[in-house]
Amino acid sequence: MANKTTLKAVLDKAIQKEIEAQELYLRLSKIVIEESAISMFLELSKVEKKHESLLRDYARGKLQEGALKSDHVLDYKIAEKLDQPPVKTDMQLKDVLLLAANREKASHEFYVSLAVAHPAGEIKKLLEELASQELEHKHRVEDLYTQVAFPQTAGG
Repeated sequence: MANKTTLKAVLDKAIQKEIEAQELYLRLSKIVIEESAISMFLELSKVEKKHESLLRDYARGKLQEGALKSDHVLDYKIAEKLDQPPVKTDMQLKDVLLLAANREKASHEFYVSLAVAHPAGEIKKLLEELASQELEHKHRVEDLYTQVAFPQTAGG
């Protein structure tokens, strides 16, 4: 039987994961040496803070149109997708970027699934926008990954 989770539990888990993402990106910004990676991770941390704030607004009932009740049961296991291995200080930049890309992919999938569970309205649009932003983050991290993992040589 599928694991049944309330909307409140999913939102609490999502808020916690946004906080963890902020902390992860701040830690990664201190581990990497490349300026482009440092600035990207600092910016991603700020965006994840905005996501946390939006989710807190929803959990507190500040968003109304299309809102589900906090005890509404959601019948899927999305939160498990967001678990990640620990960050190690000796990780290579390409491995750090893969970790970040996988985290953004999981966040994208999480918000897509949560949006599907909501009726049309303000909150569904918000969740779809969060999913879109997470996908943009993934693309940004993957772009930097290709630069690091497959550097351009002098010969082309």
